[in-house]
Amino acid sequence: MIPQIHKQGSHTLGLLYYLYGKGTHEEHVDPHLVASFDGMSPDPGRDATATKKDLGQLLDQPLHLLAADQRPDKHVWHCSVRAAPDDPILTDDQWADIARRIVAATGIDPRDGAGCRWAAVRHADDHIHIVATLVREDGRRPDHHRSGKRAQAEARLIEKELRLRQVAPGDGTAAQRPTSAERHKAERQGRERTAREELRETVRRAVSGARSDEEFFDRLAAAGLLIRKRAAPSGDLLGYKVALPDDLNKDGVPVFYPGARLAPDLSLPRIRERWSGDTGTDPTTPRQEDTVRAGPGTPASARRRTASAAWQAVLIVEHGDDAVVAAHITAAGEVLDALAKTSAAHTRSELRDAATAFERASRSHVRAVRGHDRALRQAARDLVHGGPALGRGEDGATTAMAIDMLFFLITAAAHWHARKGHAQQAEAAAQAAEHLRTAYQAAAQPLGVLYQRGRRLSRPVLQRQTALLRETLPQLAEQILTEPGWYALAATIAEAEAAGHDPAALLFTAVGRHELDTAESVSDVLVWRMRRTADLPADASPLSESGTAGVQSATRRTASQTSAPGCRRSGEETSGKTR
Repeated sequence: MIPQIHKQGSHTLGLLYYLYGKGTHEEHVDPHLVASFDGMSPDPGRDATATKKDLGQLLDQPLHLLAADQRPDKHVWHCSVRAAPDDPILTDDQWADIARRIVAATGIDPRDGAGCRWAAVRHADDHIHIVATLVREDGRRPDHHRSGKRAQAEARLIEKELRLRQVAPGDGTAAQRPTSAERHKAERQGRERTAREELRETVRRAVSGARSDEEFFDRLAAAGLLIRKRAAPSGDLLGYKVALPDDLNKDGVPVFYPGARLAPDLSLPRIRERWSGDTGTDPTTPRQEDTVRAGPGTPASARRRTASAAWQAVLIVEHGDDAVVAAHITAAGEVLDALAKTSAAHTRSELRDAATAFERASRSHVRAVRGHDRALRQAARDLVHGGPALGRGEDGATTAMAIDMLFFLITAAAHWHARKGHAQQAEAAAQAAEHLRTAYQAAAQPLGVLYQRGRRLSRPVLQRQTALLRETLPQLAEQILTEPGWYALAATIAEAEAAGHDPAALLFTAVGRHELDTAESVSDVLVWRMRRTADLPADASPLSESGTAGVQSATRRTASQTSAPGCRRSGEETSGKTR
């Protein structure tokens, strides 16, 4: 249940005409009174002899207790109370009780015999509007300070008592919801989302990895938005507004939205804070280890760097200072936006949903300290400059790797928000993690190649790797051995050993760095962590001749070792238990 306190007004009758009218798009159905301050107020909706003017004059009578120069200019208090979409349809009596509780909790009518006059109008199944006059019967002004917070607290109690969906309490950092007029306009135009929501997503993506005003506005223009900039007399840029070219008002003029009205962190000063900690290094300069594998500036190299940055960020979110953690969480949102923007078709929808859900988790009252989040912001920039991925080969494999690492980062963010009591942010991060889980399942096709390669490994190699797994990870080994991903992990261990790595050390490092409790498949996670750490090709491309020779050599060594006295028991113990 969501109560919303609207701006105070000056015309009671004007508001009543709207509440009892047909709505801007015929959306008001059967407007009628469900409750009022005295229970006997005239109802223009159900009583043919009552008028809106009668009700308005009744509500405004306390104004006449004051001299003309003492009457408040903004005397109309307006609160809407909306049920959640999946709540059952409430009766008029239930809405009447809700209205009485809201006006009591907010100080409008505290039931002391001299409260404000008010009326609750219902013109739809899922919500009511409460209108009140901000002068009490005794001529005093009501104590309605922080009425929004008080209404929210009462709504939480109502939800529990009526067994409605319990909405997480807000903290004032959420983006402004689209108005009913904006929603109906979108429906009339055949849009899936309102103009406000489309603009918010477009601006958010333009911010991802940007480093200057010029780059930010260039991205907005490239996305097709109309832009208005606000400058000081000195010429310094102070702010901006954006509009969709086809979102027009009744006069045919584009409807512009200031950045701050899209979301609190999309004002120009707040956006500039993000790149205040960036260095002057060339963002397109690839790292040497990435150019060796995927070439400079490719989608695959950008995703490998993203996976690495996300993996390092998990530890910071789990153990870092709050201000540094807040910066990393915000930057994680930029990475999700950039990944969604450049993803292939089969993962794009879920990644976009993940980015949209996480947008709420990227803001809290913890003020971020910039600069420490540079690696994640660079990863977002790399993704944008790397361009769209093809969704197959190395691109598809590194996408799966990046999604896997981001899943754990977003999950860590959800845990951090939960510890801090940020209920809405924790819920939003958890929703984003579920979208990432679904996106990973679509992107993880390269594991099928590794699975087939693992199935083709010789029995002595599989026996040796099973023993290695049980010795290195005794608490996880049996679970991993029952997972389909075990063969992919076995193939990865073989490749790592052939490349000269110590597989036991890689396994220990992969498990020890971050938690695995939230992993649906531990073996999948270990595959990506080991391949990233050992710099193995993410797409499981066929081994080179030297690589094949290395694995064959490892197989021969394994065969001889398992027949030696010192290794015979391990081979016997694992015999018949490999999958």
